Amino acid sequence: MTSLSTGTLLIAEPFLKDPSFMRTVVLLCRHNDAEGTFGFTVNRYLEKTLNELLEGVDPFKYPVYDGGPVQKDTLHYLHEYPEYFEDCEKLVEGVYWGGDFAKLKELMWAGKIEEQKIKFILGYSGWSAGQLAEEMKEKSWLTVEGSRELIMHTTPKDVWKKSLYTLGGEYKMMAHFPTDPTLN
Repeated sequence: MTSLSTGTLLIAEPFLKDPSFMRTVVLLCRHNDAEGTFGFTVNRYLEKTLNELLEGVDPFKYPVYDGGPVQKDTLHYLHEYPEYFEDCEKLVEGVYWGGDFAKLKELMWAGKIEEQKIKFILGYSGWSAGQLAEEMKEKSWLTVEGSRELIMHTTPKDVWKKSLYTLGGEYKMMAHFPTDPTLN
């Protein structure tokens, strides 16, 4: 298991019933035992596209991800373009968070942003101080080190399974567990 830090992926254990997090993978952006934890769910699409949520980006029908149950009115983005943004933050090798949004729109209009190298995310996942530690004790989450491949280049429906596969052994079997074993 990986320790909780920036770039860690939280993998919901197979039988977690919380509808906000069932079969999700959350990329941690910030973790501090005394202050809390902040991250984005990276494997759930919303039913809206970027051009449906924002004015001025009409031709850009990029998918938008459901980042979590907190502040659903905030838009964030992960990307592979550190060369364009002095104000972005590295999360894992090859994956960056944020940057000047006006500049991003200019780059999109200039054709310099590829859809497969950016993820738009609405809302986020958050835990108060000590809350995630308690959930870890309850074994609600597994952890693995994040990678550009898992975060940016794996289809959302496969992220949860592939994250478990990276843990190997018994976790590979967990990837095939039903959501409700009583229905088996």
